[in-house]
Parts: sequence; structure tokens; C-alpha cells
Amino acid sequence: MIETSIREINEKIQQESAFIDLINLELNKVIIGQKHMLERLLIGLLADGHILLEGVPGLAKTLAIKSLAGAIDAGFSRIQFTPDLLPADLIGTLIYSQKNEEFVVRQGPIFSNFILADEINRSPAKVQSALLEAMQERQVTIGDSTFLLPEPFLVMATQNPIEQEGTYPLPEAQVDRFMLKVVISYPKKEEEKMILRQNNSLHRAPLNKVVSPESILRARAVTREVYLDEKIENYITDIVFATRYPSQYKLAKFDGMINYGASPRASINLALASKAYAFIKRRGYVIPEDIRAIAHDVLRHRIGLTYEAEAENITSEDIINEILNTIEVP
Repeated sequence: MIETSIREINEKIQQESAFIDLINLELNKVIIGQKHMLERLLIGLLADGHILLEGVPGLAKTLAIKSLAGAIDAGFSRIQFTPDLLPADLIGTLIYSQKNEEFVVRQGPIFSNFILADEINRSPAKVQSALLEAMQERQVTIGDSTFLLPEPFLVMATQNPIEQEGTYPLPEAQVDRFMLKVVISYPKKEEEKMILRQNNSLHRAPLNKVVSPESILRARAVTREVYLDEKIENYITDIVFATRYPSQYKLAKFDGMINYGASPRASINLALASKAYAFIKRRGYVIPEDIRAIAHDVLRHRIGLTYEAEAENITSEDIINEILNTIEVP
């Protein structure tokens, strides 16, 4: 019975996944390297989860997000976060119309399919909260009216980790709203050469809109159908519980290192992201390697470290590595 359903899911994936190759072709016109980042953007797209990209300036974070939105025939808004930004600049506000002698709603840039929140840690808490509320509730309240946000709706935020002056770090509880936190590294030497050549060239290939929002919504529905065995569910819960109660999983050395473990959102997002990863690999079922592939991106922003861990230079990455190496793979 399960084999039959997996076969059916595989057939659906073959039908609905053609757009992934089309998107990759378009993105590769402008992005060199950064395969990990591009794959994570697709996972967010398929799993209906928001993404936080962290990396030093110049690593094509903004370009990648703009290019992904450019390859899809949907609305796109870029919001540059600054210290003087107000929530109304993001969600909209009420404006008095002299002609009609009444207040009318003026919707903000949040009313779009793809939102690029550029340098999200440059704006104060009120603006961050307004964005994160919209991400969670998929709706915005202006005055006494509530407006649903369009589907698909995906927030892709960037933050710069190297400057602390004039920034407002996202509170840990709010960072939890992001499905994935992707840390981006420098390109390899050969990739850097290709970037150099591409940016000195007179001719740049234009991006084409190759995917419709309807295709993405259909692919999301198929992604939810990807088979997740009970053994994989147990593997996910073991990984998450090991971040909360390390001593129960032969990781007593982390007892004084973890301030708080991953939330139930981590379990949900590990399952959804692994399904999306399996979809990208054209597979109708999740395997343990899928969980291990996306575990760092799902968990790194959901583990709170104590001062002892910081004093000993232990990072959340170290803890996740140790957990993955210790928990028995089904």
C-alpha cells in the first residue's frame, strides 16, 4: 500500500518539479556558485517557509533573492531596513481623503508575493515585530480592517553579522519565525574569477519569468504529500529533544552549554524542509540524509547558548554536529 502511494507521489513530483530546472537555469545566469544558498531558497519556496540569509556584504544575498523573484511571474517588493523606518512604511497606514471626507487605507510594500527585507537588523524592534507578525499570521491589520496577504507569500531577509553599531539584533524568539537561517561563505577562487569576468562583461543575459505562482502552489501541495516514515519522525524528535535534554542522549558535556533548546517549530520545520529537499531530489519519500542535509539551517538559530559555551568558544554549529554524530540514524 505504501509502495503504491510513494509511486503515485513520485509521478506527481515528476510532473510538478520541471520548474526547478527552469529556475536554476535562470539563477545560474546571474549567480555563480552559492549552490547551497540557491537550494535553500527553493526549499523555502516549496515548504512555504521564510528564510534569513546571513553573510558579509557582497556575497550576492540580495541579488539571489531578486533573481529568484525575477524568475517567477509574481509580485516583488524590496524593503531596505533603516533605523528611521516606521511600521507604517512597511504595512501601510490610514490616509485622510479630502475628496471623500474619510480615512482610506494605503497598503504598504508588504502586500506582495516576495518580500526582500534587506538588512533586517538595521531597523528598530517595532518594525521587526510588524514584519514578523505578518510572516506568522499572513495578514495585516490597518486601523480596524484586516487584510490577508497574497499567496504565495515568502519573506527573505538578509542580515550583516560583522557590524554591531547602528544595528538591532533580532530577538531569539522572533528569529524562530524563520524556517531556515542560511549562513553564506565566500566563493571559491575559480568562482571568484568567473564573477570578476561576468561583472566586467558588456553583455548580461536577461532574466525571464519562467514560473507561475500557480505552479508553485501546486508544487507545495505535492511537497506536503511526500512520505515521512514513523522512523524518520522519531529521528526528527530525537534530534530536537537532544537540544533540550542533552544528558538523555549521551551528550552530558553540553548540559551547562545550552540555555534553551529548539522549539516545536524546529520539529515542524525539519519535517517540512526535509520533504522539500526530497522533492528537489525528485524523491517521494524522506530519508535520514535529507534531515542531516538541512538540520544546520533549521536548528542553528533555535539553540540558545550560555555564557559558559561562549567562554569555551562552543557554537550552535558544534552542538548540532555532535548531536547528528551521536543520535542513531534509522
